[in-house]
Amino acid sequence: MKISVIGCGYLGAVHAACMAKLGHEVVGIDVDERKVTELSAARAPFFEPGLEDLLKDVQSTGRLSFSSDIASAEGSAVHFICVGTPQKKGENGADMAYVDAAVSDLLPHLSPGDLVVGKSTVPVGTAARLSTKIRESQPAAHLLWNPEFLREGHAVSDTLNPDRLVYGVTGGSEEHPSVETLDLVYSAPLEAGTPRLVMDLPTAELVKTAANSFLATKISFINAMAELCDAVGADVTLLADAIGMDDRIGRKFLDAGIGFGGGCLPKDIRAFMARAGELGADQALTFLREVDAINMRRRTRVVEITRELCGGSLLGKRLTVLGAAFKPKSDDVRDSPALSVAAQLQLQGAVVTVTDPEALTNAARRFPELHYEESTEAALRRADALLLLTEWPEYRDLDPYDAARLVASPRILDGRNVLDSNKWRAAGWTYRGLGRP
Repeated sequence: MKISVIGCGYLGAVHAACMAKLGHEVVGIDVDERKVTELSAARAPFFEPGLEDLLKDVQSTGRLSFSSDIASAEGSAVHFICVGTPQKKGENGADMAYVDAAVSDLLPHLSPGDLVVGKSTVPVGTAARLSTKIRESQPAAHLLWNPEFLREGHAVSDTLNPDRLVYGVTGGSEEHPSVETLDLVYSAPLEAGTPRLVMDLPTAELVKTAANSFLATKISFINAMAELCDAVGADVTLLADAIGMDDRIGRKFLDAGIGFGGGCLPKDIRAFMARAGELGADQALTFLREVDAINMRRRTRVVEITRELCGGSLLGKRLTVLGAAFKPKSDDVRDSPALSVAAQLQLQGAVVTVTDPEALTNAARRFPELHYEESTEAALRRADALLLLTEWPEYRDLDPYDAARLVASPRILDGRNVLDSNKWRAAGWTYRGLGRP
């Protein structure tokens, strides 16, 4: 099939490449000329494992191209809307300017029978509004909402082999004509057994925000338990193991640490609360305020523990932060708790060095006042304390004896609770975890 993908950021670039991998003829469209140039040369403008190899693979077939001209969408039967919905400045709500602009720009290029497929995470009610707008311009075109469930670091595999496909259509009927069209787009994963759910538009919009809110709640719950464990000398990792054995709860997303970040969970739960307020249902989501508060409080707690680790004062202490990205296998520093902690430590008088395998360029744009070091070994030299804040494999696998020979003082805060505390203590380190005695 001929497909256009409008918006070639993280979601759109991956989706365009994967649709071409599935055999479709795809054009990715973005207003950013630099991004188009990079993608056209099979260079990913961000770090995502496997994406550059996939771009080279599919572009060699001639099935994938990129353009900055929206008119390139003409002739495509399916148009995916993959633009961002960032948090509004000074507000909790989502900024819909990019989604509205993408649809408006696409309207003159729609043909009868075309399918517009929204993948962006949007406030509930957006799809109905856009559907009306599309029908007024091209009555024979259809809108379907198909939320994405990508995990950064696993985006390629999550797109090619999704755990489920959600179709939101007007009326929620399997008989809607757009269902068959989208089944053709996703024929390969469907034939491989991927479950497919067809539902009405508002339910499909809610699926993504509800899922992200649940995951955020689970993370904040275990971090709240970590606070209690700190107070009584209990071990939150063993607590998580025990309650995670209950199959009603499960062990995933029960790892206490410095909290969640990135471009999805924080802004999505805030937008969810804001939209509930607009609908007069804000009481239903008041618990998300505490979820957000617990998450932000973790960053302050890391600073407090670091001060304790350094003998009560941060002034002049040389601190090395291991990790800048909000999670491993990503160069994304949006709302990164690791970078937030590093900036807070520097504001309180510490001399902070940040290292990360992939995210230093983005981190330097966000916090240019911090010192960045590409080499882990160089970053460790003469440090008064280490803070492991992003659990990259190379930091999890550090040898405590080798590291001890580089630092000025063998003190470490394990902000992700991923190190073997006994091993590090045996090597002479003062070890602190979060919610661990």
